[in-house]
Amino acid sequence: MNAIEDIIDSTVIGLLGDYAEKNGSYEIASFDHPDNEIIIEILTSLRKILFPGYFRNRTIKVYTLKNNLSMLLEDVIYKLSKQITIVLGGEGENDTEITKKAKEITLEFIKRLQKIREYILTDVDAAYEGDPAAYSKDEIIYSYPGLFAILVNRIAHELFLLNVPIIPRMMTEYAHRETGIDIHPGATIGKYFFIDHGTGIVIGETTVIGDNVKIYQGVTLGALSTRGGQSLKSKKRHPTIEDNVTIYSGASILGGNTVIGKDVVIGGSAFITHSVPDGAKVSVKNQELRFNYDASKPVERVNIEDDEDWFYII
Repeated sequence: MNAIEDIIDSTVIGLLGDYAEKNGSYEIASFDHPDNEIIIEILTSLRKILFPGYFRNRTIKVYTLKNNLSMLLEDVIYKLSKQITIVLGGEGENDTEITKKAKEITLEFIKRLQKIREYILTDVDAAYEGDPAAYSKDEIIYSYPGLFAILVNRIAHELFLLNVPIIPRMMTEYAHRETGIDIHPGATIGKYFFIDHGTGIVIGETTVIGDNVKIYQGVTLGALSTRGGQSLKSKKRHPTIEDNVTIYSGASILGGNTVIGKDVVIGGSAFITHSVPDGAKVSVKNQELRFNYDASKPVERVNIEDDEDWFYII
């Protein structure tokens, strides 16, 4: 028992010394940190506000939708303003100024809920029109991971635009954990956005996506290189995807100068680092399929024939 206590004591002393030296990520910050569970509660309440017919407030009995929305909004305002106050606490202002600023930001965000709802309803329409496996919009709202990831991103993006630190990224990383879809809150996404299947999708911070864009699982909209580290902050590192573009599974589109034009179709597994003109169809040319049976049978090679309707850019 004494040996265990000695190990604990020596470890505590060592860690306290490390904290005192303010060593990197182990530094004890001079302000509190946002609460991840409360951030999730805020998202849950916002989901109920944006889809009141689907996600109800079962903890409190109310008799009208108006009362229900009012109570949910009051709860969001209280919790969000408190969390924003916490993340702004390291800016050197006094507590009164921080609290006032946090409330102003929160109320400005609340004003944007109608815009968020307008956009997310177009995403529901895009999913229903674009997926023959969808039997109803109810199914999409209740169960599609792509829609959930987009919803969280649209919420987080507005907070990002309001210069709220930390919290937008906490929100999108929660969606990332839940869905496997990683969208940075800084990404700008137009209306009628549809993510089909979704797992493994990565959309970087400075990505700009137009209207009526559809992407499949495993797609990366990323940077060509991040070797510059913090010197690249705020620079356009990720591609621009214009209206009516479809990007099939496994495609990677990289670079801040890369623009995918309107009405383009990107085939699966394409690797693109330069711009594509409007209306082009892009695929990987001359793929080779190899069939291995066993030692007694030779290897058969089959080349996929070119389709004259496709514009091969790689």
